Amino acid sequence: MSLRPLFGHEALRRRLAAAHRAGRLPSSLLLTGPRGVGKQRLALWLGQRLLCTEADRWDAGVAEPIEPCGTCPHCRYALRLQHPDLHWYFPRPRLKDGDASADDVRADLADVIAERMEAQGLWAASSGLDALYVATSRAIVQTASKRPAMASRAVFVIGDAERMVSQEGADQAANAFLKLLEEPPEGTTLILTSSEPGALLPTIRSRVVTLRIAPLSPHDMHAFLRDEAVQARLGRGTADDSAMLAQAGGCPGRLFEDAAGADARDAARQLLDAALAPRSPDGDAQRALVAAATGVSKARGAYADALDALSGLLHERIRDAIDAQLERHARRCAIAIARLEAYKLRTQQNVTPQLLTAALLDDLADLLARP
Repeated sequence: MSLRPLFGHEALRRRLAAAHRAGRLPSSLLLTGPRGVGKQRLALWLGQRLLCTEADRWDAGVAEPIEPCGTCPHCRYALRLQHPDLHWYFPRPRLKDGDASADDVRADLADVIAERMEAQGLWAASSGLDALYVATSRAIVQTASKRPAMASRAVFVIGDAERMVSQEGADQAANAFLKLLEEPPEGTTLILTSSEPGALLPTIRSRVVTLRIAPLSPHDMHAFLRDEAVQARLGRGTADDSAMLAQAGGCPGRLFEDAAGADARDAARQLLDAALAPRSPDGDAQRALVAAATGVSKARGAYADALDALSGLLHERIRDAIDAQLERHARRCAIAIARLEAYKLRTQQNVTPQLLTAALLDDLADLLARP
């Protein structure tokens, strides 16, 4: 099994390849963009491109090669996600052992990566309760301290970096990760991805170069939908693409969200509608009803997914407000996201979802429901 081809992002890929050839590629990058747009797949592509030993050879009249060759040993291992110097970390449930070792973290990730490869690299988003816990930060730092095993360099892809959890008493691990971002070992590249860059710690944002990943064009989405593995996964043959294109909105990963993902988006819209309700008896009643219904028949993970989706809706409101030159509302939405992140951390504690939602909606209403 190997990863599916990367569709779209040609202009950005050209820029990244040119920066690498010129020795100008930053050692710590942050790829941001909408959920499901393919940031982690693009990061893995860049990892393969950096490890490939043939891509930059001038032959067959190709003056500006962009793609990795796909045939050298480094490419073959990278496409199967088996390259010992291409390290992929992403949110996972907290391991039962509270003091999990780096080997425990890597073994857990290896199992999930194998599952994703069996699905031909077409995976759904992480659960809202998954996170990058302190043990993961320690594993990244420890691995980065070692020399590459096969290539002349090492690449670290850290997906959904906004879910990196700081933990009391773990300042040493956090500081070591920040130092790694600021001064990676020679030949080491770190590529972070985030759908919610505003939720990242400021100390992380200040140490990376940010690149925005745009949604795919209709042409690229059509090409993606015609991929054999994609059609098999979606259970479709030559059906009309219009419904799929509308659902994806240029973000192919959204097509693989299950019913839980749709439920999370619906719940997030209810939360946002309640937060936007005016400060009036009717608005207060709407917020009370939504809070009372929260978590009645939902698992805590589904509640966390809904808060994740709410963060995405707030990010969309920021973009719309900036386009409309409503700077004040954009600032309020940004503050609302920061407040929401604090509430999301509390979902990991023994807090009743109804009480948490009531406080959250009251807080957001003060920010968003003003004229």
